[in-house]
Amino acid sequence: MSDSYEVKISRYFDAPVEMVYQCFVDPAQLAQWFGPLQFVVPTDSVDIDARAGGHWRMTMVNKDDPTQASPVNSTFEEVVENELLVGYEIATGFPGMEDGTKITARFEFAPEGDGTRLNITQGPFPEFMQEMSSTGWGQSLFKLDALLQTPAKFRTKPEGADDLLLAD
Repeated sequence: MSDSYEVKISRYFDAPVEMVYQCFVDPAQLAQWFGPLQFVVPTDSVDIDARAGGHWRMTMVNKDDPTQASPVNSTFEEVVENELLVGYEIATGFPGMEDGTKITARFEFAPEGDGTRLNITQGPFPEFMQEMSSTGWGQSLFKLDALLQTPAKFRTKPEGADDLLLAD
């Protein structure tokens, strides 16, 4: 793939590392923040096995057109609780990308002051997707920040409430 790039994002959250990490490995919490603003992740589509050789699976569904769905099916290569998640997905039918391309995602969680520094590196992606992927991650992390600022008793959704999002 020519003209490719990696997404690189560094974001501070005013929450402890353990709390931010749990939002990545707890299905009920991940479903509340993952994906751009126009997408939801039904809780019943999330399956996480947070260990090397495990997986991170979910489906993002467009709120306006539920027939438009984007599955995520990653395999973890490295997991260090509260510190690191590294995984990959194999591209199939991805616009501008050769089938079989390995897309790697690295999430680093580090204490910073009273909060957490999250560093994300993901790619390679076709150059034309740079703005879209940066915007998508920015919106996802906005939703994550909103979830982290929500009192614990409101952090999980009641059964059957997949259409509710804290950041809407």
